[in-house]
Amino acid sequence: MQSFKSIDAYITSHPKPAQVLLRRLRAVIKKAAPQAMEAMKYGIPTFVFKRNLVHFGAYETHIGFYPGSAAIVAFRKELSKYDGAKGTVRFPIGEPLPLALIARIVKYRVAAELRREKGKSVLKICSRGHEYRGSGPCPKCWPGHRS
Repeated sequence: MQSFKSIDAYITSHPKPAQVLLRRLRAVIKKAAPQAMEAMKYGIPTFVFKRNLVHFGAYETHIGFYPGSAAIVAFRKELSKYDGAKGTVRFPIGEPLPLALIARIVKYRVAAELRREKGKSVLKICSRGHEYRGSGPCPKCWPGHRS
């Protein structure tokens, strides 16, 4: 696997048809999540907001988009015409990207990260007096006791 220092270097290393799609995808993600930072992780372009938000990459026959499994499930109906896996969708090179759908998925991921962060930031005290942060039961008492 080739190592790239920037998303620009990654994009320009691919054939022109893929470059066009990668640039469009990058622009849509930037617009949908302006607070996200760009990075190269796992050898592919990544947008980070709190944690990894989405990844994308170019391959011989498709553009891979990696929003995570929860997003794939949430948008399964709209994504059903594309190949994919648990946290992956593959957009064929040679077909237009579903840019509006991609923007909605990215916004969904941002909202999920904000919800996750909000749930973890609340200090809770269970009935046994243990302090913890999170949305679930007290980690010291669980599974025998819920707060």
